Amino acid sequence: MSAFENFNINKQLRFAIDDLGFKKPTPIQEEAFSVILSGKDVVGIAQTGTGKTLAYMLPILQQYKFSKQVNPTVLVLVPTRELVIQIVDHIKSFANYLSIRVLGVYGGTNINTQRQEVAQGADIIVATPGRLYDLALSRTLKLKAIKKLVIDEVDVMLDLGFRFQLTNIFELLPERRQNIMFSATMTQEVDQLIDDFFIAPVKISIAVSGTPLDNINQQCYAVPNFYTKVNLLTHLLKDKEEYRKVLVFVSSKKRADSLAEALPATETGVIHANKSQNYRIRSVEEFDEGKTRILVATDVIARGLDLEQITHVFNFDTPDFPENYMHRIGRTGRAEQEGKSILFFTPKEEAAKEAIEALMSTKIEPIDFPSEVVISTQLTPEERPKIVEKYSQNLNKKKRVDSFQEKIEKNRKVNQGGSYKRELAKKYKKPKTRGDKKANKRKKR
Repeated sequence: MSAFENFNINKQLRFAIDDLGFKKPTPIQEEAFSVILSGKDVVGIAQTGTGKTLAYMLPILQQYKFSKQVNPTVLVLVPTRELVIQIVDHIKSFANYLSIRVLGVYGGTNINTQRQEVAQGADIIVATPGRLYDLALSRTLKLKAIKKLVIDEVDVMLDLGFRFQLTNIFELLPERRQNIMFSATMTQEVDQLIDDFFIAPVKISIAVSGTPLDNINQQCYAVPNFYTKVNLLTHLLKDKEEYRKVLVFVSSKKRADSLAEALPATETGVIHANKSQNYRIRSVEEFDEGKTRILVATDVIARGLDLEQITHVFNFDTPDFPENYMHRIGRTGRAEQEGKSILFFTPKEEAAKEAIEALMSTKIEPIDFPSEVVISTQLTPEERPKIVEKYSQNLNKKKRVDSFQEKIEKNRKVNQGGSYKRELAKKYKKPKTRGDKKANKRKKR
């Protein structure tokens, strides 16, 4: 008997769960089911990969009642397009034996096509805030029937600057609704959002961000610069038997492209915000299906993606925020499997590494730098020392003072017009009074 039967769910949901091969609920699923079912506002704090989507969708689907209405009753907000696509697929698999219309809407695609899809009706809408607000403003999508609002990866959403759009969306929703929010970290901004819009929420906390994951082996290399990091990563990835499915995190879009160019093209995919939607979807699919074994990604894009069987996570750049390190390494060692995490850090990044260790209350195991790897002397523009010429500051100050004085002198000058006008003025003097003008005429006669 499946442990999910203890939830007293209907047989349609039980069939779907059996089809998916889920044997027992995760801690967040156990904790959240009865609370969400009660109709109370819920705030869940849980790491990525702990089964959050099923945690909030299972009680929602259990309470679902068939309706022919066009407007949706459930709204799920997520920060990225990739997450919309992923969650729509998950909900469809959970609701495989139910008559539920699920629709995903996100930017980067033709809004007119999405308007047509929305007009046909949906029960559950999964959306990014920007595109949802555009559809709501145009009155294509009406939100007055929403009974349950889910905000997933809310900390990422606030990091991306969606606070203003979320506030506008809340104003379009009915006041009487259930709010469900999931986040990997509890930041001050998240707290403020809860205080402003949630009513006495029940807080559920599973696998808090500072807790190291026991089934992940964490190691680190001290590396002098970017191009030496590239040499080290290329060297390690030559062992295809060991590094079968590798996710590499970098700090920026530019560095992601630079690193991807240095790795084998046929084995490497890359995703970041500047890539087209189709390219990003294809990169993730090829990595997930095993067509490529390396995926280079930025934090925001990879956050929340459900990627299975990842053997290694590389922190090519040490994250500035220690919580992000936890999100990154949580991509491996899932479903009680052993995972491996490798961190590269330069002297400038050492303080960030120490902050990560302080958060986890544990040391990351250092590994000796391989002697066969070339230490590059080439530096990126950011790594090059800034040359400040002697006395340059005093010279610049003197130049500023001189230019300021010149400007004052220039402003004191009176515009006398062009030289042509001045010559005419000398020849034909303007009479001082009307009488002088008459006298001038008599002289001419």
